[in-house]
Amino acid sequence: MPPELSDLTDQIALDPKQFIGIPLALVGAVFLSLGAQFQHRGVAKVEARTHEAVKGLSMRQILALLGRPSWVIGSLMLGLAIVLQLTSLGFSPIIVVQPLGAVALVITSILNSRLSKVKLNRASVVSIVLCVGGVGAFVLVAAFTARDKPVTTRDLVIILIILAVVLAIMGALFALAGKRFKAIAYIIGAGVLYGFVATLAKVVISRVTQGDFGWLTILCVLGLLAAGGLGGYFVQNAYASGPPDLVIAGLTVVDPLVAVGIGIIVLGEASQAPIWAMVAFVVFGLVAILGVFGLARFHPQARR
Repeated sequence: MPPELSDLTDQIALDPKQFIGIPLALVGAVFLSLGAQFQHRGVAKVEARTHEAVKGLSMRQILALLGRPSWVIGSLMLGLAIVLQLTSLGFSPIIVVQPLGAVALVITSILNSRLSKVKLNRASVVSIVLCVGGVGAFVLVAAFTARDKPVTTRDLVIILIILAVVLAIMGALFALAGKRFKAIAYIIGAGVLYGFVATLAKVVISRVTQGDFGWLTILCVLGLLAAGGLGGYFVQNAYASGPPDLVIAGLTVVDPLVAVGIGIIVLGEASQAPIWAMVAFVVFGLVAILGVFGLARFHPQARR
């Protein structure tokens, strides 16, 4: 191998096998986009038929969603997206594959614009570019600096304690002020919860493959189900109060930033990253978040 290629290989922190997770995550992003579009259509039809309050789907509306073919198809697609995402986590570090869901934002934006016949304005396009560009640059830096780290018992206990606090805060906020939530509030809440879902899913996959079915693994599964359930409810409410590309923008930015934050702070996946990489993570993360808030403010359907 030429010296130049050898030097480049040495700089890449991932093993060749770990790159398998990247195409799996990209395919999952496609199904995430399609699933979001179908689910949004189902929620819109249920709301139009039931004529109930927009904010905070009632139990009657949630049950009615099960009778909407578009919502069911969307749920199946999202289920397939989750399977692909979990499979990708089995190969690659969270810090690499989790942010790749931002590809779904581009697909969803194009689909929603065509189906709703609402042309995206310039500010919305710039916001989408910020989201995808920020996350894309984040992944590029991570691919050359991140290393997969085993989750210790201490790390797992810390993650579960943080999740318990987050669930308590989210539940209290929704109970006290849920009817005043806007789309961006639901999106941020769902993104934070799904970030924990991704982290716990990777832990559960690792422990099950090692034959570890202890009480801590069971707590992980329970935490995963609780975060996934509340996050899913928030997503459906976000569809009811905002366009699907705004929802996907929030999830594909907030979700990976939380998961990556756990990976960096708790798991130490970037412990060997140089200073410039840590600065880059912060800068590119802020750029992506700025894109989400820009889309929430300037998207034509959100402004309506």
